[in-house]
Amino acid sequence: MSVHIDSASRLINDQGPSLAITCPHCEVVSHITPSAVPAFEELQARKPRHVGVVYSCDACGAPVFTRYQVRLYGPSRIELAPQFTEIERAREKFSFTYLPQEVEALFKEALACFSAGAFNAFASMCRRAAQAVFADLGEGGKLHIFDELNTTRDLAGLSAETYGKLKMILFGTEADARPSPPLLDSYEAGIVLEVMKDVLYEAYVRKGKLRQAILVRRFFLDETAANLAPVSPAVHSS
Repeated sequence: MSVHIDSASRLINDQGPSLAITCPHCEVVSHITPSAVPAFEELQARKPRHVGVVYSCDACGAPVFTRYQVRLYGPSRIELAPQFTEIERAREKFSFTYLPQEVEALFKEALACFSAGAFNAFASMCRRAAQAVFADLGEGGKLHIFDELNTTRDLAGLSAETYGKLKMILFGTEADARPSPPLLDSYEAGIVLEVMKDVLYEAYVRKGKLRQAILVRRFFLDETAANLAPVSPAVHSS
């Protein structure tokens, strides 16, 4: 994938027609269009290591600020890294209703780190959240989540490198040779986020929603049975 600024100060992106994000303003997954690109001549004169580009959200028209790393200054084009960093991120949402208190607190902090673009702090908080989950579910629950992670790897077609980082983040311990979670870029952090959401959903949310639905159905069934029960006639004493 090629991303560059040409000599006419236009941003050329091979994935431009399919480029979409969750807008930090309207929170809609929408295509974004470049609206402000730095001048080619100014960049060539100053040669900064990073370049800021302003997009506009096609859904609401609000500005979306991004930052690209510069790879190469050529005579007629400026090569940029294929992935940009979002300066503002939409707040990540998750249903915390069925999570244990400690897991909820840790994962909320993980989401805050992700929204702030602090991806390696996010990885550390995900590890702490995963350890809290394992402590709550026990060894059997931990083995079940490990099996789920293998299934996710196959379903999502994750590379061996990405899967290795995921496994190290979720299942690494302080006793490991490399106890710290691996460094992540924005793309890898997004994968970890979706996997963590899936793990927590399978471990708590799905079961909680199912149990609640069964309780509601049982309640209405009992209410219906009570309403249909025959009423004994009143006995009058003489």
